[in-house]
Amino acid sequence: MPTPRPLTASVITVCFAPGEDADWFAASEKVNDLLHANGTPARRYQVRHRRLIGWLTRFLGYYLLDAARRFGAVTMAAGGRKGRLDLTGTAATASHYAALRWRAWNTHIAATTRPARPFEDYLAQHHADPTKVSVAEARRRFEQQPRVLAMLALSFDPYELSVYQAGEATYVGLHWRIALIGDALITTDGRLLAPATESVADRFRFLNEACAYVRGLRSSARLCAVAIA
Repeated sequence: MPTPRPLTASVITVCFAPGEDADWFAASEKVNDLLHANGTPARRYQVRHRRLIGWLTRFLGYYLLDAARRFGAVTMAAGGRKGRLDLTGTAATASHYAALRWRAWNTHIAATTRPARPFEDYLAQHHADPTKVSVAEARRRFEQQPRVLAMLALSFDPYELSVYQAGEATYVGLHWRIALIGDALITTDGRLLAPATESVADRFRFLNEACAYVRGLRSSARLCAVAIA
């Protein structure tokens, strides 16, 4: 696998095997060892409540890391035992809001502007001849396109243009995976999984691999989401 790109302003999911020390300090050490970065807990996961005793587990923070409460009930956490995290609910919520964003983009941007070339195309021009096309020039050429200008005006992320233009299913599929995994994943045996490049295709390859890895973990394994800058 190619060397992963440097990670900045990212969320890293750290995995722990059942029985392994899995507190916030242990997660921070793993991130620091592999990425030489410090971070803070990222409350990304919804919390699962058992049906039969949900009224009780709703107020208990056992097997959770950095849990958040609303009216006393535990609602979100930065991590914890896989069996206590509502990964399906987390993905469903991310899918819902991603679909709303894409439909708004489709109504207000796609319906009123012509398709545009993604930033990756202009960045490729820079890599092909850095003396002729600087990064700043590549960015200028990208952002002067009418569709990109419209996205900037309406607060859509123009650097997600290629995903928006790929359709609703692709856009939603990317964002529910990001909600579960973030930008990189550290396995229980200390391996770092991350996209080989910043291309959308490589992000999907990484996210598919990481989601399959998390799916295969036992319910007693633990996860922790760490935000680094």
